Amino acid sequence: MGLITGLLTLPLTPVRGVVWVAERLHEQAQQELGDPATLRRRLSEVEAARQAGLLGDDEAAEQESQLVGLLWETRRADEGRKG
Repeated sequence: MGLITGLLTLPLTPVRGVVWVAERLHEQAQQELGDPATLRRRLSEVEAARQAGLLGDDEAAEQESQLVGLLWETRRADEGRKG
């Protein structure tokens, strides 16, 4: 990058930093969502919240359905990488 280009794009530097941080956060979230242990822990938390009366049956069932779907997607992706 030349001196002129560097000076002209200098005001964009904070934006680039924010984009970089957002990309790292997205990568971390994707990694965490793809971790079967994390998904199983979240399923346990939903069940505990249901038993404690913090979640209604419908809401708990919806969350469980989403988590099980993510767990199946993760499993299929892992099998695709192995096979």
